[in-house]
Amino acid sequence: MAKSYVKFEVQKEVVGKIAETLRLAKQSGTVRKGANEVTKSVERGLANFVVMAEDVDPEEVVMHIPTLCEQKKIPFGYLPTKLELGKAIGMNVPCAAAAIEKPGESEHAMKEVISKLTGKSAGSEKAQEAPKAEKKEAAKAAPKPKKESAPAPAAAAPKQ
Repeated sequence: MAKSYVKFEVQKEVVGKIAETLRLAKQSGTVRKGANEVTKSVERGLANFVVMAEDVDPEEVVMHIPTLCEQKKIPFGYLPTKLELGKAIGMNVPCAAAAIEKPGESEHAMKEVISKLTGKSAGSEKAQEAPKAEKKEAAKAAPKPKKESAPAPAAAAPKQ
């Protein structure tokens, strides 16, 4: 039975890439381990990618993380078991969640995994945001045309 916090099913081919991305990030970057550390990382906006195990019990331990990630626009994925997640980040014990803060050498692999999970090409959001920012800057820089005011009505000549 699927847990309530699992928002989507991850394809088997992507599961292996997620685990490999975590291994690379652990070796050359910064990875936060455990539900509490992941929550802090997401709330502070430091996380670049979050991974949770699908078999966490009680599920309330990680139930809030997908919602936080969606609010902060941080991509997330799942691994089937806590043990698999723990091994991917170099631990000999199970782990409920992990967050990649600094990807290091895993940056390319992480972008590839994110694009497969979201269905968007890597960097497409940034490409869409850039023109919007340019339009805003152009609008601010362009002088606004002044409204031509109608000439003031001539004062009525005094009667003589």
